Amino acid sequence: MTRSSASGAGKGTASTTRRDFLKASTTMASAGALGALNVGAYAGAGDVIRLGMIGCGGRNTGAADQAMTADKGVRLVAMCDIFMDRVKTVREVLKGNKPDQVVADDDHCFAGFDGYKRVIEACDVVVIANAAKFHPHHALTAIKAGKHVFVEKPHGIDPVGMKVMKQAADLARQKGLCLVSGLHSRYHTGYAETVQRIHEGQIGDVVAIEENFLRGPYGVIERKPGLSEVQWQCSTQYHFRWLSGDDVIQSLVHNLDRASWVMHNKAPAKCHGLGGRSSMTEPIYGDVFDHHSVVYEFDNGVPIYAFCRTTTGCYDEYSSVVLGTKGKADIMGCRIWGETNWRWTGKCDPYQREHDVLFKAIRDGKPVNNGDYMVPSTTIALMGQISCYTGQEVTWEQINSSEFCYEPRPEDCYDEMIPPVLPGPSGSYPVPLPGRTRML
Repeated sequence: MTRSSASGAGKGTASTTRRDFLKASTTMASAGALGALNVGAYAGAGDVIRLGMIGCGGRNTGAADQAMTADKGVRLVAMCDIFMDRVKTVREVLKGNKPDQVVADDDHCFAGFDGYKRVIEACDVVVIANAAKFHPHHALTAIKAGKHVFVEKPHGIDPVGMKVMKQAADLARQKGLCLVSGLHSRYHTGYAETVQRIHEGQIGDVVAIEENFLRGPYGVIERKPGLSEVQWQCSTQYHFRWLSGDDVIQSLVHNLDRASWVMHNKAPAKCHGLGGRSSMTEPIYGDVFDHHSVVYEFDNGVPIYAFCRTTTGCYDEYSSVVLGTKGKADIMGCRIWGETNWRWTGKCDPYQREHDVLFKAIRDGKPVNNGDYMVPSTTIALMGQISCYTGQEVTWEQINSSEFCYEPRPEDCYDEMIPPVLPGPSGSYPVPLPGRTRML
């Protein structure tokens, strides 16, 4: 038995009843249109909970499967993506895994930038894992409509997006709705016990933190004939900044969330970063950097040395190491050594546990809200990413007061639009120039 559970399991207020809690979901679409699915005034043991997918890539396919595993009363009733062929392919994959729980018919499969609206209308809970640009807007729209939300990291890619996500978290709390974050470390019971032991002083005072996320690039695909420029960029969205935010925000955010957790959920006061492109320069790599290094500093002087890389043929490492005056802790290895020697030997699937907690909260009428860490942790990543692009020191005050956003805004995107970045004469895309690029 671990000494500390994941901090994601929030507590509802005494005034929130199970009936009030699920009433927060708006009136369902016609039962006939969705196979006579029916949700009562609250989610009793036999009630159906209607699930919608916003995004049909690999991560959201996993999230939907985990949602249906968490609660046998969940029915997948609506799905959307930029591409209809992806929607229907994923529907068949999920049907193979959960044949009795996937009931989305052709009339509830949507394509295009506006498909999320139709999904939100049809469900009680949405899982959101599409291009990160849209995470804040889609989450806020769902919460305004009275839906419970699981949203994958990152929780925004620019300062304006982070303000929207904070608004979503605050509104969910006011309405008694669940908002669960895809920053899965907080749901890993072994990580939680390791951090708890650090807080108890088992490695002494924290001196420094080293964070590594070094591996090859996200899935690289060739451009299919017939795709428009915006369709091409959306099909490989991790490689375009206006859609994904780049790798500090996409990947290193997990590490930075763990570092903030170690520091009692505090944010660094400032950071400076280095980044660029060394070898991933072909058009298929879009306009993102392939390496970043960021040094953060907290008010008490403790630094985070944070590194991420997406280059093939290089040394790979994924780690979070905390150095103390009496020893060291490897959070991902669930291990402490030095004056105290300890190793966690349990098992935990944090991806599944996120959904176990979410759907239990819906059944019990006790809302869980991860806004207290999901917004600050993503903002920490954002300040490092912008420092790498500009070559400037970025402070916590600067990033939180900035009104910078990647145009166009999520609500202004449409299917026939011209994307904000286009290839140059060589076919490759322009990238930020540290020392010249200005963002704040």
